[in-house]
Amino acid sequence: MALGIGMGLVLALLLLVTLWRSFIIVSQGQTFVIERLGKYSRVATAGLHVLVPFVESVRRKVDIMERPLEAMHQDAITNDNVVIEVAVAVFFRVVAPERMVYRIRDIDLAVKTTVAGIVRSEIGETELDQVQSNRTELNMAIKEQLDGATRDWGIVITRAEVLDVTLNERTRDAMMQQLNAERKRRASVTEAEGTKRTIEITSDATLYNDRKRAEGRKIIADADAYAIQVVSNAISEHGNTAVEFEIRKRQIEAMAKIADGENTRTIVLPTELADAFGKAAELLKKR
Repeated sequence: MALGIGMGLVLALLLLVTLWRSFIIVSQGQTFVIERLGKYSRVATAGLHVLVPFVESVRRKVDIMERPLEAMHQDAITNDNVVIEVAVAVFFRVVAPERMVYRIRDIDLAVKTTVAGIVRSEIGETELDQVQSNRTELNMAIKEQLDGATRDWGIVITRAEVLDVTLNERTRDAMMQQLNAERKRRASVTEAEGTKRTIEITSDATLYNDRKRAEGRKIIADADAYAIQVVSNAISEHGNTAVEFEIRKRQIEAMAKIADGENTRTIVLPTELADAFGKAAELLKKR
């Protein structure tokens, strides 16, 4: 009797455990891959689900929230033969849990391996300056290739980004030498342009000065020519009287300049100059 009661309790307990395990609750952000007799049956999403006892079982619990891979450091050679090390971050999300479970064993390792190959390929087609300046285009290219390569694994690449680009010591030294040489070249060009501009300005100033001097000499020459023309006309009109008057006029002007001197105290005039006043007056009356 006691044995029968004990067996009944054991069977009841087993039944309760079996019923309890037949109910599963899937949390939000997770999915369960369910198998029936060892074969894929369905995917259980968030909520309460009932399994057929001893027939159905949960093969794997899959997190479907977006998740990042640890930043990967990858060596690569650019199109202009520069060895660099890039740090790449990748984010992905599971959209088909059954594919991830049955088509790939280690999804993280598979994505990392794929990223390494794609990064080498993309950077190998890009020059160093573009790697540093056009990160957005490089990130988009890497993401598109990863999407195509991982589509059969039931995941979607949500973001792929090159975080950092590091040059090795030899390449960095070579670039510093090139940068210094470029700075010196620009300084030389700037100095040469300044010297050229100085020469141009000096030449323009000299040319301007020469032009003004030439214009001044021309004005003086025109004035002299005009004076000669006036004298010539006077000679033609008045003959020797005009010539003699001009001579007397010049003598009087010369005497006036001598009298205006700062150190002049006493002036002794020759008799010819003294007569000049009277003759000039007589000539002026004749005119």
